[in-house]
Amino acid sequence: MKRLHHAWLAGLAVLLGTAGCAGAEPVPLGPSTAATFQDPNGDAVLERGPGEPLVDRTELAPRADLGRPLALFAQLTDTQILDEESPARLPVLDRLGAPFESSFRPQEALTANVFAAMVRSLNELRPQAVVLTGDLVDNAQANELDQVLSVLRGGRVDPASGRRRYDGPQAASGADPLFYRPDVDAPRFPGLLARAQRPLSSPGLRAPWFPLVGNHDVLAQGVARPTPRINAVARGDRALAELDEDIEVPREEARLSPEVVDRVLSGGLGRTERVPADPDRRLLDASEAARRLRAASGRGGSGPRLDAAYDIGPNLRAINLDVVSREGGSRGRVASGQEAFLRRELRRAGRRWVVVFSHNALPSLTGGESLLSALDRHPRVAAVVSGNSHRNRIAPRRTPGGGYWLVSTSSLIDYPQQSRAFRLVETAGGGAALETWMIDHTGDALADVSRQLAYVDAQGGRPERAAGSRADRNVRLFLR
Repeated sequence: MKRLHHAWLAGLAVLLGTAGCAGAEPVPLGPSTAATFQDPNGDAVLERGPGEPLVDRTELAPRADLGRPLALFAQLTDTQILDEESPARLPVLDRLGAPFESSFRPQEALTANVFAAMVRSLNELRPQAVVLTGDLVDNAQANELDQVLSVLRGGRVDPASGRRRYDGPQAASGADPLFYRPDVDAPRFPGLLARAQRPLSSPGLRAPWFPLVGNHDVLAQGVARPTPRINAVARGDRALAELDEDIEVPREEARLSPEVVDRVLSGGLGRTERVPADPDRRLLDASEAARRLRAASGRGGSGPRLDAAYDIGPNLRAINLDVVSREGGSRGRVASGQEAFLRRELRRAGRRWVVVFSHNALPSLTGGESLLSALDRHPRVAAVVSGNSHRNRIAPRRTPGGGYWLVSTSSLIDYPQQSRAFRLVETAGGGAALETWMIDHTGDALADVSRQLAYVDAQGGRPERAAGSRADRNVRLFLR
């Protein structure tokens, strides 16, 4: 994301108040079937607009009369709560292009506000369960997970690190044109970064929640297994300010082994600046991250992974598959024993409908076809739901027994900053329909600013089309 384009954001500055975010009123939205954010003029300024009614999708089964609701639940994914001042983050890599486009985001100081606002919206839904499908934090840091658990628990949430003032790349004194500076660049929000460092209050998630980890929860920057050297950088007082022109940074995930990362860090990447150190920025290993999530939720199965099976009402069985590689890389893989676990839980589901959750989409996994093959043979699988991709997409998977739906949900870190609700409804003739719709976060002025900035992010906003089509958002998915 470069410093934001003035032409795109002139209207945004008027809409939210160029005198600062203090005058911005949070928009009370929730279910996008009633109202949602749109860009009707194509000028990159989001406005409150009409809702999107459910669209019937009949690729797997014809329309049928709806009966009683069987279950109501929600998915929250890719919050990527981040410590935007951490020396272990490398926003200067953003100028190198792929695969580093998400090294910097203009809204990155506001992730805790967005998460707390989304929890408020989910509480209004009153679901029977909320499944968190991973990438809860951005850089596997302990203080990032502290924020996540504080938001979920409710009460005071402290997003600051180092010291109370902002010490990151978006400071008004920064001279690098790569970074948007809200105090001086259009649209101006004087004091935005200072407000983002202050403690906030979360209502706490009132529904039972079921955790999964993503690659960002257990790997540095989501790709490298933590090492003592990476930990020393994270907890230290030197942040990379400028890359050496002749530095060779590995661009392929396959080359980003811990040994390669250590070698690059030991040689230095360029000019650094002193920043306040913080020991709470230590990187968690995968076992500690899983243990803390399991302890906080009271759920998540047992063992080194968060594989779990549980009921959402008497007619729906949910299965969580922890498919994130602990060795490195963002692509997931099927771990030893997971196929047997899935087949065993499918048998136990009996005549109940089944929904499977994972961070990575099962078709993208190394070894994923073995899991899909097991699901293909079960007659009551309704959907396989994932995060990771940061985009909304729904596709049918046809099987001899009728098929099920592959559902991918967008993130809270990037636009459209929505979560997804589900309602399973029985239909005439013994079938079912899985209704799903998007949920907007509400009730926080800083979160509203974040959504607008995410929308105009040249590398993660509207050009990415992550919101998907109407058929990927608010739909009714019929099942045999």
